Amino acid sequence: MAAQRLAEAGHRVLVFEAQATVGRKFLVAGHGGFNLSNAEDAIGFASRYGPQQARLAPLLTHFSPADLRTWAADLGIATFVGSSGRIFPQPQHKPADLLRAWLGRLRELGVAINVRHRWLGFDGIQGLRLRNERSGEEFSIRPQATVLALGGASWAKTGSDGSWVPWLQETGVEVMPFAPSNCGAEVAWSAFFQQKVDRTPLKNIALRVAAGPAIRGELMLTPYGVEGTPVYALTSALRAALSQEKPATLLLNLKPDLKPAQLLARLKERRPGTSLPDLLRRSLHLGPPIPTLLRELVPDLGRLSPEELADLLTALPLPVSGLRPLDEAISTAGGIAFSEVDEHLMLRKRPGTFIAGEMLDWEAPTGGYLLQACFSTGAWAARGIREVI
Repeated sequence: MAAQRLAEAGHRVLVFEAQATVGRKFLVAGHGGFNLSNAEDAIGFASRYGPQQARLAPLLTHFSPADLRTWAADLGIATFVGSSGRIFPQPQHKPADLLRAWLGRLRELGVAINVRHRWLGFDGIQGLRLRNERSGEEFSIRPQATVLALGGASWAKTGSDGSWVPWLQETGVEVMPFAPSNCGAEVAWSAFFQQKVDRTPLKNIALRVAAGPAIRGELMLTPYGVEGTPVYALTSALRAALSQEKPATLLLNLKPDLKPAQLLARLKERRPGTSLPDLLRRSLHLGPPIPTLLRELVPDLGRLSPEELADLLTALPLPVSGLRPLDEAISTAGGIAFSEVDEHLMLRKRPGTFIAGEMLDWEAPTGGYLLQACFSTGAWAARGIREVI
């Protein structure tokens, strides 16, 4: 996005990409449903960025979800707002279609894209060291301005491996340690449970951590634990608890659409001799694997009163022992501290070098918020270059 904005302003732009093709992480992000952004109101949208919402709010206004839709439409990619508020390309458009149209536009603007060129660090006050991976040749360039958009440290196969960290630290830039975000949570299931359940979805549930907000959606039980949108949205809270060596517990509500009184009334309708699986199936439409899940987590399940069982079904504790490895995470927390960049996203310790995307220390849930912030920071960095350089 920075390259396009700068080229449209008449600047000569060179892009260097370490991989054989550009946009690999962009394409991978589209595998699970290509939501570009979200139609949530501006205040609610900014709140998704937690501690960094005040810093990112102006950037999200500068290049907003509406601006992103206009940009995509200008490339010939129509979008729509789904029932969840997420913004998607029309079904006939795939991620590769948008990327292809975007690269075509950049070529029209004269942007020179150099693939298989790896950044090797800084060279003096203004220079960059690069290596042509085809020939092995190393060389330096001295651009008038530089935008670094090297990603975080997840999905290393796409080129986002965090290898840039030492070169920033050498210049005195503080880089917060990377940590997994939007990833699965590990639960120490028994071998029986792993074999019995394997990968099974639980639909229409709600998940929360302690007294935090409940996140609705679909939960996937896996051999290692749990994953899915509600889990991803709570990884920040889980990570905080785990870092303090406190119990990290997800509370699962299996019937979020029923009021507690309604749930209890249905449980009290249990007839003598009715097994718990039959009761759950007939009265609450909770079939397999719910009985197996309950027995896994509550050894004395058969002794519970209707009141205790009702409480359990609305706050079933899932003991989380850890988060999935960094490279499996959809995104990462950590990166260059915002205190290291000025209001234009330019490094204070290296004037002329701007930062965009996941290199910065912010995180957000899935649902369009990740891509939007990457687009917005890129557009903002281009704005900064035009104003400062």
